[in-house]
Amino acid sequence: MTDVRIVDLPDVAIAYRESGRPDGPPLVLLHALGERAADWDVVLPALAPGHHVYALDLRGHGDSGRTAEYSLEAMRDDVLAFLDALGLARIDLVGHSLGGAVAYLVAQARPERVARLVLEEIPALHPRPASVVPDAPDEPVDFDWAAVRPLKAQLDTPDAAWRNGLAAITAPTLVVAGGPTSHVPQDRIAELARLIPDCRTVTIEAGHLVHSARPAEYVAAVAPFLAG
Repeated sequence: MTDVRIVDLPDVAIAYRESGRPDGPPLVLLHALGERAADWDVVLPALAPGHHVYALDLRGHGDSGRTAEYSLEAMRDDVLAFLDALGLARIDLVGHSLGGAVAYLVAQARPERVARLVLEEIPALHPRPASVVPDAPDEPVDFDWAAVRPLKAQLDTPDAAWRNGLAAITAPTLVVAGGPTSHVPQDRIAELARLIPDCRTVTIEAGHLVHSARPAEYVAAVAPFLAG
């Protein structure tokens, strides 16, 4: 059973979907840009049957609050404030794409709070040509389109401290790469894995949307890692 809840943080209300074993170790899931917590449903509950799972809607997404500020640092701070609000001292943490960047910022800022870390299709971030952000679509979307431009601008011109800070991550880490059909440079994903001290990589030939395109293979790689 999955319960949808809201927690009011100092800067924003964060929605989350709670499921799994009530007395299990906590697992937090962070989705990609433009997605929401329900994006993980395809791999739950097989992903972590022994865990107590919290799938968050990042600020501006799903049922979470819309704000004036959208940044990776703000999302990192939201996750840490969420852990404090729910009394979660130490978690396993999984992030996909944008959620992966937020996850590794959490893990480098507060390494003692992350027991295991899974990063799906997020590279070590380097400056790149500016992304072209299209106009908001005519049909409704499930997130605040105003978040797209500032978040993509940060991903295009990342703070060098984010890449340097990967060395501070102490959690055993699994990096999931999508292979050559992904738009994400796979050599940058390999670089990410090299920069994190205790890290290994698995490649699943699925493109960027690994867990939704190949859920069984994703679970087969990630579930044993999370089980320790």
